[in-house]
Amino acid sequence: MPTLFRFVITLCILAALGYGAMLALVILVEPNTAEMSERVPADRLNPQTR
Repeated sequence: MPTLFRFVITLCILAALGYGAMLALVILVEPNTAEMSERVPADRLNPQTR
């Protein structure tokens, strides 16, 4: 029984660390927002059917 208890506690600690890492990413990291454009050649918009 102590081995199972230790295993469950280890899983709980790993889950808490993962949750803490995700929470830290949400709070501390600010995303960069920028407008993005890319030219598309006309032949790719209207491909010729053969």
